[in-house]
Amino acid sequence: MRVPARMTAMVCEAPGAPLVRRDLDVPRPGAGEVLLAVLACGVCRTDLHLVDGELPDPRLPVVPGHEIVATVAAAGPGVAGLAVGQRVGVPWLGWTCGACRYCRSGRENLCERARFTGYTRDGGYAEFAVADSRFCFALPGGLDAVHAAPLLCAGLIGYRSYRMAGEGVERLGLYGFGAAAHILCQIAAREGKRVFAFTRAGDEAGQAFALRLGAAWAGDSTQAPPEALDAAIIFAPVGALVPAALRAVAPGGTVVCGGIHMSEIPAFPYAILWQERTLRSVANLTRADGEELLERAASLGVRTEVQAFPLAAANEALAALRSGALRGAAVLEVTRGEARP
Repeated sequence: MRVPARMTAMVCEAPGAPLVRRDLDVPRPGAGEVLLAVLACGVCRTDLHLVDGELPDPRLPVVPGHEIVATVAAAGPGVAGLAVGQRVGVPWLGWTCGACRYCRSGRENLCERARFTGYTRDGGYAEFAVADSRFCFALPGGLDAVHAAPLLCAGLIGYRSYRMAGEGVERLGLYGFGAAAHILCQIAAREGKRVFAFTRAGDEAGQAFALRLGAAWAGDSTQAPPEALDAAIIFAPVGALVPAALRAVAPGGTVVCGGIHMSEIPAFPYAILWQERTLRSVANLTRADGEELLERAASLGVRTEVQAFPLAAANEALAALRSGALRGAAVLEVTRGEARP
């Protein structure tokens, strides 16, 4: 494809301020990198935490967005395994050193020098983006760009959280029924798990949405589930849900905190942690997580529910996410050649 000299991007220039539409030079790929023509980019709660100033030390100004679906427009020196015109997905984890103790032990998600798409390197709220070719996933056919985008983070973090919940889980609680939970609910239900979905109080539409996707029960997060859970995953960034989830899981159960940011966790009695309950967090992802999730989502026929916005409406998409008005996931659909700002 012909690559223009300039592009439109939505840029985070200061925490707590709306994104700014800018006309920027199209970046050039370096060694081992590819230039991507962005087709769609999911709007993740992590993007919201970035824009709202809740994440430490972002590289500012930065183009957010780490659920990128794109085609390869050009390749830098040393790129192998990717061809111009190929469709790929780019996740949150954008680069690792390969040399630290975490990388050497198969835990690249904890790399001491990791770089993150849309946080410490520019992401996909733009017409073009540059990515490390090692962190680009081949995408399954049969899924359009807009519906594929949420798999690249909401799906991945949900899937890693699911794995961290442990073996033998039959009754799984999901606290916060947004982008990640609506993907994971489908996977767990189709694998024979009984899913218990917890939403904000009064969100009857969200509860009906969860039941439609295969949940066995849905209620608000102030309620106890009708059965003790084997595991619970907390996607909502609300620290008060931690003791609630611990009370909901049976002895030996696990509570997984699946977000990058959470409000403070209130003090809770040791009795609700006792009897070998486990409380743990999930950080980032590995490339193996991505490969497994994409294969499993395709084989199980997972379908994301999305609300599409044009690139220039990124602030509106973030506002919809912030308000809890979305069902499923918000996605920016990129049309190159939009009028320059």
